[in-house]
Amino acid sequence: MASSPRIDPSIAVQIDRLATAVAKDPRSKEFLPLADEYIKAGMWQEAAAVLEDGLKAYPGFVTAMAALGRVYDQLSQPVKAKAILEEVVKQRPDNLRAHRILAKLYNAEGKADLALRSCTAILGANPSDEEALSIKRSITGAPDDLPQPKRDKKRTRAEIRPEAGKVAAPVETVSDSASLTAVASPAPTSEPAPEPPMVKHAATVARLEAWLRTIKAQRQTDPNRV
Repeated sequence: MASSPRIDPSIAVQIDRLATAVAKDPRSKEFLPLADEYIKAGMWQEAAAVLEDGLKAYPGFVTAMAALGRVYDQLSQPVKAKAILEEVVKQRPDNLRAHRILAKLYNAEGKADLALRSCTAILGANPSDEEALSIKRSITGAPDDLPQPKRDKKRTRAEIRPEAGKVAAPVETVSDSASLTAVASPAPTSEPAPEPPMVKHAATVARLEAWLRTIKAQRQTDPNRV
């Protein structure tokens, strides 16, 4: 069976190895990867047999139950598939693979509420899931019920600089002329205003001239005085 020409040689090698391990130890959890290899090869009957045997040793093994539900669906056994997958979602409400198959099975049976429930679980994790959206639209009749594109989180230049187009507020003016004068002219201080430079210069010149006249007069009265 493992050497069948209809399967990939690398898969056949894995099947031989895993089947040997399971044959030696019927309680080995290698039954699950063995079933996965059978599924890859499209050997659904063999996968079902391995999973059923493995679940006898490990009842309640949710991952194996979900895989068996998928196999039953592929084998066109909807009753078995639905029964085991309902148990899966009862234990693991977030098992999207189980919900995906259940949504299809419920929709085929006309159980709209249950189908929508599974679609809601799928879309809650992935709002863009096309298969779930297709089933939901077929039930609700809302062809435009598509997820809205996410808004670009990048802020535009206008959002970054909201004040760019605004005119600066005018400076507050003084309407009262008296107030304007008060603002323009500071209050006088008690200190005297400094003497203008020209006044100081004239006083200095006058003192020098008086000093020179005194020296001239002394020389006239006493010629020997230096």
